[in-house]
Amino acid sequence: MLRKMIASLRKTERGATAIEYALIAALIAVAAIGAMTLVGGGLNATFNTVSGKLGGGSTPAPAPGPTGG
Repeated sequence: MLRKMIASLRKTERGATAIEYALIAALIAVAAIGAMTLVGGGLNATFNTVSGKLGGGSTPAPAPGPTGG
C-alpha cells in the first residue's frame, strides 16, 4: 500500500513539473511576442524615416543580365 502511495506521488510530481514547464514556456512566448511587437513598431518607423531621407522612392528591379554558359 505504501509503495502505491509513493508511486502515485511520483506521478503527480511529474505531472506538476510538466505543467510548470508549460507555464514557463507560455510566459516566455507572451514576453517574446510583446517584445517583437514593441521592437517591430520602432523598426518600422526607423525604416520609414531612412526611406524618406533617401528620397522615398522604391528602387527599380535590376535589369536581367546575360544568360548562358
